[in-house]
Amino acid sequence: MMNSRTTAYARHAKWRHVIIAIILLFMLISALPNLYSDKVIIHLENNSSQNEQIFPQQINHLLANHNLVADEVKSSSAGTTIILKNKTDQHSVENLLKREYGEYFSFSSSMVSDAPRWLKSLNGKPIKLGLDLSGGVLFVLDVDTERALSDRTKGIASEIKALAREKRIRLTKVKQENNYSIVISYPSSQQNAYKDLSTKIKRSYPELTQKKLGENQITLAYSAQEQVKFRQETMKQTLKTIRGRIEELGITEAVTQKQGKNRIRIELPGVHNPEDARRIIGATASLDFYQLAENSHSAGIIKMTDENGRILKMNSKVVFSGDSIKNARSGQDEMGMPLVNLTLDSVGGKKMSAFSKKNIGKPMVTVFSEFYRNANNETVKKSKVINVATIQQHLGSQFSITNMSSPQAAQDLALLLRAGSLTAPVTIVQQRSIEATLGTDNIDNGIKALTVGISITLFFMAFWYRALGVIANVALASNLVSLLGLMSLLPGAVLTLPGIAGLVLTVGMAVDTNVLIFERIKEELKRGRHVLSAIENGYKSAFSTILDANITTMITGIILYSIGYGAVRGFALTLCLGILTSMFTGVFVSKALTNLTIRENKSQLLGVKL
Repeated sequence: MMNSRTTAYARHAKWRHVIIAIILLFMLISALPNLYSDKVIIHLENNSSQNEQIFPQQINHLLANHNLVADEVKSSSAGTTIILKNKTDQHSVENLLKREYGEYFSFSSSMVSDAPRWLKSLNGKPIKLGLDLSGGVLFVLDVDTERALSDRTKGIASEIKALAREKRIRLTKVKQENNYSIVISYPSSQQNAYKDLSTKIKRSYPELTQKKLGENQITLAYSAQEQVKFRQETMKQTLKTIRGRIEELGITEAVTQKQGKNRIRIELPGVHNPEDARRIIGATASLDFYQLAENSHSAGIIKMTDENGRILKMNSKVVFSGDSIKNARSGQDEMGMPLVNLTLDSVGGKKMSAFSKKNIGKPMVTVFSEFYRNANNETVKKSKVINVATIQQHLGSQFSITNMSSPQAAQDLALLLRAGSLTAPVTIVQQRSIEATLGTDNIDNGIKALTVGISITLFFMAFWYRALGVIANVALASNLVSLLGLMSLLPGAVLTLPGIAGLVLTVGMAVDTNVLIFERIKEELKRGRHVLSAIENGYKSAFSTILDANITTMITGIILYSIGYGAVRGFALTLCLGILTSMFTGVFVSKALTNLTIRENKSQLLGVKL
């Protein structure tokens, strides 16, 4: 009976060891890409076959004169390929080459890893580095939610006027009192008619509270609760739009998160030309389409001047806005002139269809608006007419904006509209560039600290616990490999300088797990138990203590990650993942190694006198 029980236990232990080995192997393969660096490849392509070929000696000489070095330069009739080992030189080299050869050559760049082919075939990726390690740009944006609320209230007031005209109801006054309320006055003769209008307003704007001020006066207002809700929704929409713009720029390691009540923090690792990012991220772009007013003396007229100095008078009611734009792509017309092709959603498509059907042969004005801060730090709205086009036919959900000033302007407008318009004015209140060389120094210093910490820990464990100490050291190495592998696998994991501090802390926590277990094993041996029995009881009795300690630390880490940002988040992420890997290696891997190496006749290796 004892034999069969021992055999069943051995079989169970064997399968457990196989599973542990598979997990460790998987984590090792995931961590391997971090051993290989990325190389920057810059391609110079000949714009014309008549241009002279550039030879490698010319490129090397040009770079040497500006204290820059290329790892390798290859030339052919089609162009030249420059390979840089140091990613920090990319921006400087590109600017230098464009200055020297920009007239005759076009440029493109790409990143290639040094990893072997078999590893690339597994789609292994290294850990994404944060702003403080890879260099880049930090933006802090201020979202003017009060202005957004005021604009929304103003828009509702205009829509109520238009609705009253449509229903042929005469209103004495429709006035925006403040950021969140509208006062409506109407003559006594219109009381019955106003009841129908009031029902329509309630249906269209359920978020507004109606309150009667006098016999013929009503106030429509956002309640305090609705104001808070509006601001929260505005921040969510702004965050979503900003993230969409960053994705359009192709920056995958960006960190975009809310900071405080009405600010957004954006970290763009690896971006060394902040102006391109600033132009797209900081633009509070909105697009509105208006009809030219037929009667310039009627109420609700907007006056604007186009680029040719003509004064345009438009109906204040927007035909439809950029919110209805589903997709936008830059392109060219038959004459090669830049344009933006728009695709509208179902709501926008219906509005455009109905409007264009009634207004064939009439002009439609496209107005582009953005916000900026003036010298007095006040938010100012700047609008300009970018297009006045005559509606030639019945349009649907697809049409084009023509007469764009340049291909670059068409590309920028398409990107902004594709990513979504911002409902609130957004201004950049802080911009800071971090050089990649500083990031390299941070990585070097972090690795030195990690190396010193691990070395001292390994020496102490081997000296104090002998054979068990060696097992703990192997488990510790497995822990670091597992943590690096796990961070490489998670798409949202970004390693920061505080994250490296979290790695050092993880080493201490992993060792602490082993120390607790080994001390329990010592106690069991002193009670006279056999070695294997002492090991089993030691792990079993220490597990609940280890679990309790790690759960409380994990809760703290989760709280830090959820409410923190930047450096705090980087530390919290590494801490939480480190707890998971140290529990796995400190308990399961360590126990498997102990069972495999320690036997009854080797009790003296435990460093305990029995």
